[in-house]
Amino acid sequence: MIRVALVDDHPVVRAGVRAILEGQDDLTVVGEASDARSAEQLVAALHPDIVLMDLNLGAGPGGAEVTARLRALPEPPYVLVLTTYDTEADIISAIDAGASGYLLKDAPPDDLFRAIRGTARGETVLAPAVAARLVRRSGPMLTEREVEILGLLATGMSNRELSRKLYVSEATIKSHLAHIYTKLEVDTRAAAVGRAIEQRIIRPDMS
Repeated sequence: MIRVALVDDHPVVRAGVRAILEGQDDLTVVGEASDARSAEQLVAALHPDIVLMDLNLGAGPGGAEVTARLRALPEPPYVLVLTTYDTEADIISAIDAGASGYLLKDAPPDDLFRAIRGTARGETVLAPAVAARLVRRSGPMLTEREVEILGLLATGMSNRELSRKLYVSEATIKSHLAHIYTKLEVDTRAAAVGRAIEQRIIRPDMS
């Protein structure tokens, strides 16, 4: 059973998320908090596996700061951000504070369930829009096509399979790979996939 705590300053939001999560056999909500102080008290008392964290917690410290405090605890929970904010500054501050994932509140329930389970396994879980922003931020900019190819590389596709999948020639695939290797400063397919996972360009469970 994955034990979840909710940190959000809107009671209606907490009630809605609780109702959705408790319909799942392997998820249970052990507590709720609306601000930094109550969040820290809740985690200290109940030791949840995962904290679903909003970024805007009213007048007090924001979700990124609370995330950093929780992650500094002797037995820290994983923190999965669940918010409406998707600016680069918000994303980076949350990830740098130690959040294991970042999901937007307009995500379908099934995406939320998968994100929680993935976070519980120690995976980094990012909404597609969030991942795209991080890609644009990290080093030399990768194109959307290059990111797509990296994701397919992680599944073990050959150049021929990539060309068929993407409806381009093998020469075009080789050109894309050359650009990817240069931008990621690697020289093999395996190294490219490893670097892409390290930089959170693609998810670990794609490999």
